Amino acid sequence: MEWITGRNPSIEVLRARRRQVFRLWLAKGVEQTPRLRELLALAEARKVRVEPVARQMLERINESHQGVALEVSSYPYAALQDIEAEATRRGEPSFILALDALQNPQNLGVLLRSADAFGIHGVLMPLARAAGITPAVVQASAGASEHLLVAAVNLAQALTHLKEDGAWVIGLDGGERSQPLEQVRLDGALVLVVGNEGEGMRALIRKSCDHLVRLPMRGQVESLNAAVAGSIALYLVRQSREVTRGK
Repeated sequence: MEWITGRNPSIEVLRARRRQVFRLWLAKGVEQTPRLRELLALAEARKVRVEPVARQMLERINESHQGVALEVSSYPYAALQDIEAEATRRGEPSFILALDALQNPQNLGVLLRSADAFGIHGVLMPLARAAGITPAVVQASAGASEHLLVAAVNLAQALTHLKEDGAWVIGLDGGERSQPLEQVRLDGALVLVVGNEGEGMRALIRKSCDHLVRLPMRGQVESLNAAVAGSIALYLVRQSREVTRGK
């Protein structure tokens, strides 16, 4: 069991209905805002026990609790096959985000929030050497993680499998040998790989990529961090795919 704090993350956990929910702690005297009333209505619909507690109890869990903490079961990871099935269900070529050993929960949360916003079918993460979907990641994603299919896999093997099924794998890389993103075809089954914050993609994952791509840069700073660069790339890929489909 674990604690999810913050109003938006707690609301999304309840809305997604993918975890068991055991109880809701509510700070005594907390202001009844519209979002808090929405949270309480969802808790009532799920028959979740609400317990008024002192703020100090919430602060032991997370100082940024916003007056609420939800006790839930652990994050429900998906399988790669679930992600492929989701693309089929939507009637779209698969669009998957692969994260190679991201370790910063804030960066991971931002990328998951972007992945949800831009219609990713699922997210792949390595089995080791990476941040998992922890409560901190759920909070950083504003609860978007609860609506995504996230699979923890052997990333190299998963990419090989997807390539055998016809997907192109493109790796985001700021090196001089990388192609501008707009020069790569983006309309079919596609996996976008974002590497580690400091070292980028591991060598084996880099070799698995059909193309290395870079974002157009016009400023003086050499690069963007992983979360910002990955989010921009997701937007540009989604935009390109919708133009191609005539939307």
